[in-house]
Amino acid sequence: MSKKLLIGTGMAFSLLLSPFGQAFAEGPTVGERKQVENVAHRGASGHAPENTVSGYDLAVDMKADYIEIDVQRSKDGELVLIHDTTVDRTTNGTGKVGDLTFEQFRSLRSLDAGSWKGEQFAGEQIPTFEEILDRYRGKIGIFIELKAPELYPGIEEQVAEALKERNLDKPQNEKILIQSFNFESMKKMNKLLPNVPIGVITSNRADTTMKALQEFSTYADWFNPHYGMVTDELVNQVHSLGMQIGSWTVRSQEVADFLFEMKVDAIVTDYPDYVDPGK
Repeated sequence: MSKKLLIGTGMAFSLLLSPFGQAFAEGPTVGERKQVENVAHRGASGHAPENTVSGYDLAVDMKADYIEIDVQRSKDGELVLIHDTTVDRTTNGTGKVGDLTFEQFRSLRSLDAGSWKGEQFAGEQIPTFEEILDRYRGKIGIFIELKAPELYPGIEEQVAEALKERNLDKPQNEKILIQSFNFESMKKMNKLLPNVPIGVITSNRADTTMKALQEFSTYADWFNPHYGMVTDELVNQVHSLGMQIGSWTVRSQEVADFLFEMKVDAIVTDYPDYVDPGK
């Protein structure tokens, strides 16, 4: 049985012949859009450096419902927020995340992780997981993605402990979701934190069969596919199994409008303003 943490049930589902082949007669109203969870991908990363305080703060200012963060671990065990498994792209340092000690990260944190996005972001640092939990809990929901957890044995227990220390393992207190492309890791997280919603992320169409979806529903609350995989049928199947569906990564208004038409439960976007107009 699914954990069945459902919101927004009872919606009618519209039928489209193809994802982008049909013009929409009317765009959704602001009220309709508010039925969809607005998830700021790595923060408001279309406007500010990804996985930085500036990006997360902007997501709060733009009234997103969640920030999405990527969690990895330093060589000596500190949980840090960065998407790639190396620091090369988003800092002016080099090396694999798992090969750098936290002291080396502190050195990198003193370097520039933001000016690649714009001069106004010069001096941005790589945040730690616990810093971000402490800064944003109670202000905005958090989609916690475990990035390549297979590289970091025991990271699930570490993340669970950090949440428990802050009473964030109780979903009635805060909006927390844990997700990953690594399904075995999510099975483990479901056992460690049975009251916290779990999500599986995929870009593999083999994961959209009814058999695969039924397996996911035994431990996951969210099925989160790439937007190119989303169809009316898939949304109906996911909902029929008691799961919600969140799709990624929106970088255009056209894709946002398509996902609204598909009645997904969450839109993961670099641009929160595409989901909530006027932000």
